[in-house]
Amino acid sequence: MKTVVIAQARMGSTRLPGKVLMPLGAKPVLAHVLTRASRAEGIDEVCLATSNLPTDDAVATAAKALGFPVFRGSENDVLSRYAGAAAMAGAGIVVRITCDCPLIDPAVIAQTVRELKEKNADYVCNILKPDWPHGLDCEAFPQASLERAMASTQEPYDREHVTPWIRRNATAALHLPGPGGIPAQQRWVLDYPDDYEYLSRLFVLFPEGEPPLAWQAVWQVASRHDELNKMNAHLRRKPA
Repeated sequence: MKTVVIAQARMGSTRLPGKVLMPLGAKPVLAHVLTRASRAEGIDEVCLATSNLPTDDAVATAAKALGFPVFRGSENDVLSRYAGAAAMAGAGIVVRITCDCPLIDPAVIAQTVRELKEKNADYVCNILKPDWPHGLDCEAFPQASLERAMASTQEPYDREHVTPWIRRNATAALHLPGPGGIPAQQRWVLDYPDDYEYLSRLFVLFPEGEPPLAWQAVWQVASRHDELNKMNAHLRRKPA
């Protein structure tokens, strides 16, 4: 069964327009996300799902230049965009990530997929409880669950956020337990200007601006710089 990471991205963020192509260290955010996801064990393919708006041509071009396939669809109906991307890739298992997580850990992606397979579950994620650093967000589910959601809901919220219908109707929506404690208070997601300032300064601390793949190694560096961690600590984590 083919396992495909589908990363969603667009230029039209209201809080930080163009964030996915902003530079962090030696390359843009988009490149960090896609290349890190491609290092996950058990993943057969990584593709980008972006909108068909002309403003997102640059996103599609950047992903293709990195060697990743691109699916383009509705800006607001992201559920249909995922379904189209999954069909294009021939996915049996879909892993959903977003391109505002430049420190996404391949091992966390792999662990989420293993949990899905071992438990024969129809939904596994690490976002139902705030016990992971924010920015390692990952969801995994069979492509069949995506198709059922497509056929079963027209609610705008469900269509925009992709997985709410799947979670509500899963036999068991499983959460992958995280480290909790102080590491879970880290905010490694790019949503606001303060996030970008924080991440820019954090990336400078790594050789050639390239952070390690393991979140634990990133945490070891971040934990030694309290002045950085205060920069975006006031921003609240979004609920699942």
